[in-house]
Amino acid sequence: MTNSIAHHPAFSFVRSEYIDALNVSVQEFEHTTTGAKHYHIASDNDENVFLVGLKTVPTDSTGVAHILEHSVLCGSERFPVRDPFFMMIRRSLNTFMNAFTSSDWTAYPFASKNKKDYFNLLDVYLDAVFFSRLDPMDFAQEGHRLEFEEPENAESDLTFKGVVFNEMKGAMSSTTSVLWQTMTKYLFPNNTYHFNSGGEPTDIPDLSYDDLMAFYRKHYHPSNAVFMTFGDIPAETLQAQFEEKVLSRFESLDATVSVDNAKRYFSPVRVEEGFAAEEVKEDGSHVVVSWLLGESTDLGQQFEAQLLSSVLLDNSASPLRRVLENSELGQAPSPLCGLEDSNKEMSFMCGLEGVKRENAEAVEKLILDALEEVAENGVDQSMVDAMLHQLELSQREIGGGGYPYGLQLILAGLSTAVHSGDVIAQLDLDPVIDSMREKVKNTDYIPNLIRSLILSNAHRVTLTLSPDDSLENVRNDAEKARLANIKASLSEDEKQNIIDRSNALKERQEQVDDISILPKVGLEDVPASIPVYDNQSLEKAVPVTFYPQGTNGLVYQQLVIELPELTAEETAVLPTFAMLLSEVGVGDKDYLAMQSRQAEICGGLGASNSIRATLEDKHVLNGYFVISSKALVPNALAMTELMTDTLKNVRFDEAGRIKELIAQRRARRQQSITGQGHSLAMTSAASGISGLSSQEEAWGGMTGIANLIALDDSLKEGDDAMNALVAKLTSIHSKVLSMPKQVLLVAEGHHLESLEAELSPVWQNIAQSSSELGRFTLPFVEKTVKQGWTTATQVSFCSKAFKTPSGSHPDVAPLTVLGGFLRNGYLHRVIREQGGAYGGGASFDGTAGAFRFYSYRDPRLSETLADFDQSVSWLLENDHSEEALEEAILGVIGSLDKPSSPAGEAQGDFFLQLHGREQAYREQQRKRILSVTVEDLQRVAKSYLTPENESAAVITSAANAQVLEEQGFTINNL
Repeated sequence: MTNSIAHHPAFSFVRSEYIDALNVSVQEFEHTTTGAKHYHIASDNDENVFLVGLKTVPTDSTGVAHILEHSVLCGSERFPVRDPFFMMIRRSLNTFMNAFTSSDWTAYPFASKNKKDYFNLLDVYLDAVFFSRLDPMDFAQEGHRLEFEEPENAESDLTFKGVVFNEMKGAMSSTTSVLWQTMTKYLFPNNTYHFNSGGEPTDIPDLSYDDLMAFYRKHYHPSNAVFMTFGDIPAETLQAQFEEKVLSRFESLDATVSVDNAKRYFSPVRVEEGFAAEEVKEDGSHVVVSWLLGESTDLGQQFEAQLLSSVLLDNSASPLRRVLENSELGQAPSPLCGLEDSNKEMSFMCGLEGVKRENAEAVEKLILDALEEVAENGVDQSMVDAMLHQLELSQREIGGGGYPYGLQLILAGLSTAVHSGDVIAQLDLDPVIDSMREKVKNTDYIPNLIRSLILSNAHRVTLTLSPDDSLENVRNDAEKARLANIKASLSEDEKQNIIDRSNALKERQEQVDDISILPKVGLEDVPASIPVYDNQSLEKAVPVTFYPQGTNGLVYQQLVIELPELTAEETAVLPTFAMLLSEVGVGDKDYLAMQSRQAEICGGLGASNSIRATLEDKHVLNGYFVISSKALVPNALAMTELMTDTLKNVRFDEAGRIKELIAQRRARRQQSITGQGHSLAMTSAASGISGLSSQEEAWGGMTGIANLIALDDSLKEGDDAMNALVAKLTSIHSKVLSMPKQVLLVAEGHHLESLEAELSPVWQNIAQSSSELGRFTLPFVEKTVKQGWTTATQVSFCSKAFKTPSGSHPDVAPLTVLGGFLRNGYLHRVIREQGGAYGGGASFDGTAGAFRFYSYRDPRLSETLADFDQSVSWLLENDHSEEALEEAILGVIGSLDKPSSPAGEAQGDFFLQLHGREQAYREQQRKRILSVTVEDLQRVAKSYLTPENESAAVITSAANAQVLEEQGFTINNL
């Protein structure tokens, strides 16, 4: 604890604590009038983060909290424009902007490295959340509305439209989402978690505008809010803004929003439901067993549950996961396996997918027997110690990637903050880890946890979710019947009102707002240059590049190996080789021993392929095979020995393990389609542009999923397919091992001397002999593609791709800016606002030389493909402002400048240079982007976005197959 921290007079200081493992000070304040909490995570990090979170507790599945989250961002008291959120995305240098709806909270976060930009966004966010306009037209656009299929023709059929309506149709096409929502419906019989906070498509049309307003008035009040900030802006400065812009206008709210605990069952419950599938497979069911545990705000209970879940399920050597993976009752462990601790009450789940329906009770017995066995016999102490080691490693790591590091910390404490728990204790894990180390010395500790939390817990639900090939038609017929009944009850005036509202909404969507009332940054605020990352080359038996970075006691290492020339058959299974490398046995150790070794030493071991076209020619490649790991510095030697041992001595003779891993991978890839359908559609559309684009489709696109299914099926038919696969994997391994190698090492600079001395002898062991193999190549490909893929989905994902220059060509810069320009000015309005898709836009891949349009969770198909073309006409046939150009350029620069973790930035710089993207090239591209003109955009669109240069791909339901065939698409079913 420390003395009082400087704060605004409207706030009272509660406490502050420095967390050594995170190198931050967590400060807690409370607004004296409203009771609003403010948690500030003070850091010397200049990527400042803001989040305001509200406890939102739906009492039905109409999606009120979710629709409100969308509608709140559609204009406010001080910023009464139609779409300030999306407008600010393009008037900002933000490193993150979004909004989230969880099961019991809604949050509005952003981040920026630019102080001016940060306070601009703070202004807009505070006004949006607490003084939203909530226009009925925004509710109709974002939530749901009735429209005639032909908007001006009252004799045509009625339809439901709305962004959230279509978003949730897409979300609930995911079997994993259906599994989760169905399980929580039974696990929480009487409180908010019983309902789908995102909204069930069948229930969303029941929500009225008055319901939305009542929910807003009850939940969007500072007394029900928590403010959370991170960075180097002082708490006092932030609080002055909170008080001036929002809090001074509110009094304390008398009513308290709370979440009741679930009513507990006295005996276990078994339930069965169905999910929509295109075909009913005999072994297509999911069986999941779940237990309701204690409150997540009780940190003692939470960390005990986390430790128990990790011991049971963390890796393939964990006792419960081992039983699930090795069972013949199912194809793979359920995607729900693990602890859910973000709700007020935690839940533990485990199960299998790919199960025969009649084996549901056998799966339940399998799980209970496995838990009884662990309770009876205990677990190896080394496994428990390894899980505590993983907890410590995750505590110290400065994350990057999708979310800013500060936002990751904030989200780690948000649920605790919303439910009035101890946020500081939630973030400071060191005392918890120390306490756990003492407790686990008692060998009965884990067995006793299993008995108390699980085996003696009567609140248990066993869910069987089985495929139903008629369910989708039943739902569609029910929706059509509902709409027909509504239409039959309409008077002529009511029909005209629907037409008038549709026209009014379209008119509103096309109106040009005075966006000058919104704050902005300009090109003058863009940093003049990109960062230069200090690094040095170490002359060793294997060349080493060292980047000194603030990694908070971790060391990151990558073995980088030139990819050799491979046969076509070997190339096809290269991703499988990478996936298996860290999951199978090594030397005289089987895969179970290796999984345990990894958990004890490092934060996991992974392998991947880094392949890019050269700057000069998209058909010429540089390819590398990369083995990656990270560890606490004291474990650096053990990690390096693990990596080199794996590279040299990996073995592919555990046929059962290989089958099991491929089956798991198949299941995950199939489940991913509705979540990343736009990416898959773009990959498919661009697959004819080059050999690498074609191979990326064969590896990771819809074709790749089809190939994985075929491989999995073939391995079940006999030994021949396995023998052939193993022969290819062994050949790849032999070739990779012979190729030139280098090492990338990232750690704090003061560790270099000791790391160099300790690790050099190990690197010596992998010094390559001379290889006569050539470097990795792919066949030349350049063709037009028109692919349609049908699968179990209620929405579509559309894409078009156009062949363009790549690499260092001068037109790469305007093409890079063009994607955002078309999205901002045209595509967002016609595809999302008017068309009702959850998202749509365009992007440019300068490495592949592909300009790509896309839509996401889209209720339309042919109309969207036409809109892609119309966006080009809009660009060429109209005048465009310099301000619109500046916004598109800002978006590109913001994306280029988005920070990663310290280790991630070093790794990114290394691989850019490895692939020929030196600092001078990157600086040149930045200058070219900043110099792009509207005329440049029109010129490249006219040159490259032409019908003869076009390919297309669509992922949709089988009901749309005929429409696609009529348009010349080749249809594939998955």
